[in-house]
Amino acid sequence: MYRIYAPTYKRSNLCRTHEYLSEVVYVVRESEAKDYEGVHDKLWIVPDSAQGNLCRIRNYILDHAPENNILLIDDDIKYFGRWNGNSSVRLNELETYNMIQEGFKLAEDLDVVFWGLNCLADKGAYREYTPFGTCQYIGGPFQAHRKNDLRYDEVIYLKEDYDMTIQVLNAYRKNLRMNMYHYVCDQNTLAGGCAEYRNVEREMEHNEMLQKKWGSKIVRFDKSNKSSGKQKTYDINPIINVPIQGV
Repeated sequence: MYRIYAPTYKRSNLCRTHEYLSEVVYVVRESEAKDYEGVHDKLWIVPDSAQGNLCRIRNYILDHAPENNILLIDDDIKYFGRWNGNSSVRLNELETYNMIQEGFKLAEDLDVVFWGLNCLADKGAYREYTPFGTCQYIGGPFQAHRKNDLRYDEVIYLKEDYDMTIQVLNAYRKNLRMNMYHYVCDQNTLAGGCAEYRNVEREMEHNEMLQKKWGSKIVRFDKSNKSSGKQKTYDINPIINVPIQGV
């Protein structure tokens, strides 16, 4: 068995995951409880001190939730999907629960403690010939944990998914990403949540901390110009390359 938890912060009027997955449990700080009571009937009210940044509340969930299988997802999930040939298929609620159950079972069979989904919905990222990844980045909107002792780094709270991916690969030498499935959400586009403290300058600061923690051979950046105009732009997300065998 498993349970789905979605930390949410100052987004009672914006959260939407419950409209798609009725079994999701919103994790809400005590001072906002009344704001969320009319939004969803499954709430976990936690002390205000458990909030502060995304890593802190995720660690609180991992430390205090009774389940051995915990799925942490964003509060703005639109849907999960998969590719069937050249057709994109949206999973309904029941199909999503079945996919999650199958993911935890596969993770158990492979002795993997951390798994996720493809972070891109684009057909080019589907990777028909590598439906499963064992050393790939697992994005923050969908991170599934089987009981383990690893915790999110509360200092690098804007690159926590990259850091957790590397932590798992360093400790266990493998993870699981089911590339045939993907998530679609409003990541970085809505107010509240991480948007309260996220900006480009802070993103770059956390990139530097991530690289300092793990080294430039594992964490690097593509600073080639991504713009066709006069103003130069580049991808601020890091590229991670952990030197272990896998796909």
